[in-house]
Amino acid sequence: MSRKSFIIRFGGIFALVFVLIGLILWLEPEKEGITRAQAAKAAALFHVSREECVQYSQETGSSHFSDKEKNNWYVIYMDYLYDHGGMSTEYTEPTARAAQQPLTYQEARLLAGFLGERYASQVNVNSSNRDEPYPADLWWSIYEEAAAKEEGPETLEVILYGTPANVEGAGSWMCYTSDGDFRFEGLALDQYLDQKIQIFVRDGELAGVGRLISENVVYENVWVEKVEDGELYVHAGSITRSFPLPDSEKSGENVLHNIVDLTLEKGRLSRITIKKDRITGKVLAVGEDYIEIEGYGQVPLAPSFRVYKVYGDYAEKSKADILVGYDLQEFVAANGKLCAALIVRPFQADRIRVLLMNDNFQDIVHSQVTITLNCDGVMIYGEKEDQEEKLKSGSQLTFTPEDEKLSSGRVAIVPDSEEEGIQVDSLNRSQGTPVYGGRMEICLAENGLVLINDVLLEEYLKKVVPSEMPASYELEALKAQAVCARTYAYRQIMGNSYSQYGAHVDDSTNYQVYNNISTNPRTDQAVDETYGKILCYEDQPVEAYYYSTSCGHGTDGSVWGTDGSSTPYLQAVELREQRRTRDLTSNEAFTEFICNPDVPSYDSSFPMYRWTALYKGSTLGNQLGMAWIDSIRVKERGPGGVVKKLVLTDTEGNTRTCQGQMDVRRTLGSSELEIERKDGTSVDGLSLLPSAFIAIQEVGTARDGSKLFTIYGGGYGHGAGMSQNGAQGMAKEGKSFQEILEFFYQGTELEDKSQ
Repeated sequence: MSRKSFIIRFGGIFALVFVLIGLILWLEPEKEGITRAQAAKAAALFHVSREECVQYSQETGSSHFSDKEKNNWYVIYMDYLYDHGGMSTEYTEPTARAAQQPLTYQEARLLAGFLGERYASQVNVNSSNRDEPYPADLWWSIYEEAAAKEEGPETLEVILYGTPANVEGAGSWMCYTSDGDFRFEGLALDQYLDQKIQIFVRDGELAGVGRLISENVVYENVWVEKVEDGELYVHAGSITRSFPLPDSEKSGENVLHNIVDLTLEKGRLSRITIKKDRITGKVLAVGEDYIEIEGYGQVPLAPSFRVYKVYGDYAEKSKADILVGYDLQEFVAANGKLCAALIVRPFQADRIRVLLMNDNFQDIVHSQVTITLNCDGVMIYGEKEDQEEKLKSGSQLTFTPEDEKLSSGRVAIVPDSEEEGIQVDSLNRSQGTPVYGGRMEICLAENGLVLINDVLLEEYLKKVVPSEMPASYELEALKAQAVCARTYAYRQIMGNSYSQYGAHVDDSTNYQVYNNISTNPRTDQAVDETYGKILCYEDQPVEAYYYSTSCGHGTDGSVWGTDGSSTPYLQAVELREQRRTRDLTSNEAFTEFICNPDVPSYDSSFPMYRWTALYKGSTLGNQLGMAWIDSIRVKERGPGGVVKKLVLTDTEGNTRTCQGQMDVRRTLGSSELEIERKDGTSVDGLSLLPSAFIAIQEVGTARDGSKLFTIYGGGYGHGAGMSQNGAQGMAKEGKSFQEILEFFYQGTELEDKSQ
């Protein structure tokens, strides 16, 4: 081949390749971009919530956008980015027109750097592409990587169940998914209906959709509500969806009121898998990935485990609504796992499960447990509670974590009698060695054992009331206490706080003190004469808070750090017949009030109605790990004068701010502190200040040169709800327990939950 022919042939091949490359580039569709508004929302939500962007906008009071455009949804995000380095007005004009145009390479580089400095370099900007649209898939690729490595939004893979376009009555900009409901303001989602997508979420707001994962999905463990006119209606998440029945299910009768899996191919229902196997039994514990059921042991949960209330009005619930100690639900099982729990009947409290703490109520864990039976009984253990041993009265048993009977995690001791059947020799209480009714369960736990008493609620209350109120008090006061204790217990059973251990409450002041003091005929009578009665507000059990003694004026529910609107029955009033409200929120008004020991009140005769304490700045500073305290200032008071904010400053200018009444009481409490009470007696060793109804005055200098402060205080406890000594004072004046409860819990009603 001649040189000329070679050059011609080689040149032709080169030209052909060049043409092919050009053709490929010409035919390849241009990658879709992302609007500046959508990218801005994603970037802002990478670091802060929508609410924080709104708050920032309100605080600044200005916008980069014109008055005409500043109310558009994306403005709060773009303004935030302009002011925090994520966007520049040099590159991006703050106008509605610019916001809806594609993000450019130049802008993407700045925005990626806002996610984290390392990500800016991943946007390859050059002179030819700087003003070209930046591809959406590249943006979301960077975003996904950053979200995984930084403290960014949560990344979820969800099935989109619905949007306002296909859900009647849906909230504005609300979408419904297999992983919960989210706001999606400014985003387009309808194209992803019945598909699995990757989303990024911060505090309930969608930052964006990363990518489509699959067009074919399975709606797992949904509840079939009805079949009508060839349509299948199922509850998916918090909404109801309907699908045309596939040809394989002509009538749909087989699937009605069952848990099913629905297979959808490109939005069309192609297959229904019915799950009919059901098991029942008392729930003993609710773990992270299992539920322990009496007779079945610990049964693992399927990844898409669901909880449905199917009696009365349907509602989707959560795992937290599965009450331990009760058998209110049927469990749907498949492939050895629980797919769903169907709550089939209402809750009626008759038993409570109490986690017994060790001596001095220090811990829930016991190194060993020793019990003695006061009557015959049985011991039940084994993987499925299938092993029993008969026990004689007087039998003593000791358990350690190494006991073979605990290999399945739990041993139950069931006496033949519900009353006073088990003495726990390894425990010491104020009354001595405690005796319990009901059954006792010993369970393996991390670093030891936990001990659970499963007991009738009314028997539990008979051992709570004397531990919470002196049995010598007036019967009507004791009855009011019994109703409060029952209401509190009722709410705690529903609250399931110790569900991982299989208990509702513990026996300490964390909840209600149980079986620390022996039972008494008078407190038994108070429980019996109020049998089943609880306090309700709008048909719901109230937060029946109570405390020892008032300062003459109570506070409201805001003492717990909320605005108090959820507990309107807890009101800040004087503890007098008229129930007036004083404005004690200023330091001047409260100081005058608290320094007067003669303010009349139902509990003004009790020693803790007024008290004082003397503090040395050096002692308090040492206690707090500060220099000597130079000043103590009340910066904010709540209703009734309770301190909400307290600032301590030391001689070096360091400050300590206390927020809320419990923080104040912990900070100012000391085991060395001596409290002088109204009757002239004193008490010390209080590591928690009696109350936060206090006024503080600087009164001189101590011998060591530090400042002296006197705290003038009143009452004992948080001050919200019923003053127990106030109830006693009212009962002494002839008030009934109903009148006492109405006084302290305004607008509530007594309901009998035993029927």
